[in-house]
Amino acid sequence: MITLYHCDAARSFRPLWMLEEMGLPYELKMLPFPPRVFAKDYLALNPLGTIPYLIDGDTRMTESSAICHYLGTKYGPTPLIVGLEDAAYAAFLNWMYFSDATLTFPQTLVLRYSQLEPEERRNPQVATDYAKWFFGRLRAVEAATANAESLCGGRFTAADIVIGYALRLADNIGLAKDFGPNVRAYWARLQQRDGFKRAVAAEQRAGLEQNVAPRLRG
Repeated sequence: MITLYHCDAARSFRPLWMLEEMGLPYELKMLPFPPRVFAKDYLALNPLGTIPYLIDGDTRMTESSAICHYLGTKYGPTPLIVGLEDAAYAAFLNWMYFSDATLTFPQTLVLRYSQLEPEERRNPQVATDYAKWFFGRLRAVEAATANAESLCGGRFTAADIVIGYALRLADNIGLAKDFGPNVRAYWARLQQRDGFKRAVAAEQRAGLEQNVAPRLRG
């Protein structure tokens, strides 16, 4: 059984969504956010104190986009993965890496300095600057979705899952109001997917069952 450690609305939503799209069985363990502060015993399992944390047999993984790639290749074949033989392979890999290193990174600073830090440590200027950084990088998604329903390969893939999470985070922290028209329409399409809806429902259900309240909702 695959076990995924997850915080409500956090980047661990990427592998949760991937699991639901693939229909794989899994156990979802909810943690308060950030777990390194509010669930210190978790550090014995994952010394980084970060989420996600995936356990699959002897496999241990902490990087959300990499976990999606791993699940798709290990438990495939699946159309969610673009293979080496496909002309869109390089674009697929680029989006997979872009999703966290380029898009989610500035958002974490917006979230930290607008919501998570104690009131006296919050910094509106830092939050504003990194929001601008995020929107500057989001231009790539706006361009890619101008004439396409998905990012690459002519179909919905794991690239859409990992980029889609960055859009969900933006929505949760109040940035979605400034999405361009293509990104806005793309994000609306992603939210209509059954896999996305199942992942949201699983997250909410596990939070209630395990008595872990949401912390990231904006």
